[in-house]
Amino acid sequence: MDLKSLDRLHIINTYNRQPETTLLLKRGQGVYVWDEQDKRYLDFVCGLAVNNLGHCHPQIVSAICQQAQQLMHTSNLYYTEPQIRLAERLVKNSCAEKVFFCNSGAEANEAAIKLARKYGKQKKGEAFEIITAHRSFHGRTLATVTATGQPKYHKGFEPMLPGFRYAEFNNLQSFADQINDKTCAILVEPVQGEGGVYPATAEFLQGLRHLCDEYDLLLIFDEVQCGMGRTGKIFAYEHYGVEPDVFTLAKALGGGLPIGAMCVKAKAAEILAPGEHASTFGGNPVVCAAANTVLDILLADGFLEQVKYLGDYFQQKLAQLSSPRIVSIRGLGLMIGLEINGDGAKVVSLCQEQGLLVNCIGGKTLRFLPPLIATEADFDAAAEILQKVFTAFD
Repeated sequence: MDLKSLDRLHIINTYNRQPETTLLLKRGQGVYVWDEQDKRYLDFVCGLAVNNLGHCHPQIVSAICQQAQQLMHTSNLYYTEPQIRLAERLVKNSCAEKVFFCNSGAEANEAAIKLARKYGKQKKGEAFEIITAHRSFHGRTLATVTATGQPKYHKGFEPMLPGFRYAEFNNLQSFADQINDKTCAILVEPVQGEGGVYPATAEFLQGLRHLCDEYDLLLIFDEVQCGMGRTGKIFAYEHYGVEPDVFTLAKALGGGLPIGAMCVKAKAAEILAPGEHASTFGGNPVVCAAANTVLDILLADGFLEQVKYLGDYFQQKLAQLSSPRIVSIRGLGLMIGLEINGDGAKVVSLCQEQGLLVNCIGGKTLRFLPPLIATEADFDAAAEILQKVFTAFD
């Protein structure tokens, strides 16, 4: 039996894989992946923003191998140097003062939700409600899927967890209208990813900061997708002149390995006490060694400036595409959405045939998450394929 058939036989069907179009990938290097037929693809999905530095980056591979030969895992009953160094560096390069490590974005947001609830109970007389945004996405656990402001993700799992209210993204008054004496926090993405690649405005995030200060709420930024250099800054909040009380990371932090982090300012750094939250694999030595190497690369002189330049360059290439199907282009850095009037899944399939991997969200928005190590030539090649596809599509 072939591998795809074995997948359908033995793996629970929670992913919308299409047997005739879904690739079986065998290897990756840099900006490319290869399938079982050894056909090469320019990968502008990057594991959904996990492989920000491309596939099998030699420095990351070396760090993983060296650490795996020394110490692969120990519980958080003990100290390990890679975890301590990673926490130190995240704090040094951000507004945070303490870090909690876990394994994924959903877990990082789950930790932030628990932190916010305990903050509300300690500081605000049993307040427990969190305001999130319509179109948001915060994870697949019961709490984080409830926090997600998209009803399609709630269907079939009702009743949802109580304690969440929803407001319009980039509409400050909408958030203000939801605040009451039970509110403990506001949770938003600086750039909505799964919702369609919508960047926040500076006025909106600065307004949320003022609301949280006025009502003694925690301001939480979900940077699971937009963090770690994706927008041209280490953290997306740096674009806005706003510091959150809490921000969450995952995806690209581990360079391809699973890790999440909740980063917290002093206002809430001592809220969680020993025994109140934990993660068996959180801050594993191997993934922390990989994450430290990711930071080495991102913090190198000129790297993030190049990401910003390439983001502008690619948006210009997209703007030059000729097609009546194109509705709008939006994004920040190398997190870019191209909204079309047509069947986005068909465009994805046609791009794949031409050797370009892209993603579609909401049926209409092509999402580009190219490697931060890509070159102008890679973006030229992607634009050429897209023009060919749109011409055929039209």
